[in-house]
Amino acid sequence: MQIIKSVDQWINIFKDKQKESRTVGLIPTMGALHAGHISLIKRSLSENQVTAATIFINPTQFNNPDDLSNYPTTWDEDIAKLKSVGVDYLLYPKYEDLYRDAYRYKVIETEYAKDLCGATRPGHFDGVLTIVMKLINITRATNAYFGEKDWQQYHLIKGMAETFFMDTKIIPCPLIREESGLAMSSRNKLLTDEHKRIAPLFYKTISSQMDLNEMEKALSKNGFVIDYLKILDKRIFGAVFLGEVRLIDNVCI
Repeated sequence: MQIIKSVDQWINIFKDKQKESRTVGLIPTMGALHAGHISLIKRSLSENQVTAATIFINPTQFNNPDDLSNYPTTWDEDIAKLKSVGVDYLLYPKYEDLYRDAYRYKVIETEYAKDLCGATRPGHFDGVLTIVMKLINITRATNAYFGEKDWQQYHLIKGMAETFFMDTKIIPCPLIREESGLAMSSRNKLLTDEHKRIAPLFYKTISSQMDLNEMEKALSKNGFVIDYLKILDKRIFGAVFLGEVRLIDNVCI
C-alpha cells in the first residue's frame, strides 16, 4: 500500500490510472477504522482494479469544536487494517493542501441538508459535500462507497453527484452492526464502559413495535438524550447522546 500525503502527487498518479482506463474505487474515511469501513473496502476491491482510501478528519463538517478535538485517532491500527485487506493507495492530506482557499468555496444543499442531522448541526453537510466533491475530483474515482448508517449523508452525496453531472457512481453499502446490534461507528470508541452496556438499547428500541412517543420515553428512561426521532421515507431515523457521544441509526419500517 502506498501512502500519499500530497494532493498534487495524488492527482498525477490518478491521471495515469485514468489514461490506463483502470477503474478506481474510493472510500473516504476520517480514520478510527472498524468493520463497517472494511466492508466498504472489500466491496471496492471486488469491483475495481484500484482501491483508494482516504483518512482526513475534516474540520469543516464539525459544528462543535469539542467534537472535533475529541474525535478518535488510531493511525497505527488503521494502517495495519488497510494493508491487511489489500488497499492500493491511502491519501492522508493536510488541511492546507485540501483547503487552499481556506474554505471560501463550498457545496450547499438547501433542503434535505436542513433536516435530521442537519437541523441541529448547522453547516455539517456543507462540509461533508465539499470534502467529498474534492476527494472525488482528486481521485477521479469510478465508484465511491458510503455506508447506509449515514443514510442522509449517502443521499445528499448521491444527489450532489447527479446534480453536478459527476461521472462517479455513488454506491451504498449495508450498515454493519456489532453483535449487540449497535451500529458500528468510530465514535463508539469514545463510549464509557457503562455507556457501551446501554448503547445497544438504541437499536433495540427503534427497531421495536413502539410508536415514536413510546420510543422517546424508553430511550430517555435508559439514559439517552434524544436529538431527534423521525419517520421519513419508510424509515425510522434517530440521533441520541450518551454522555458526550452522539450516536445515529436508522431502520427500515
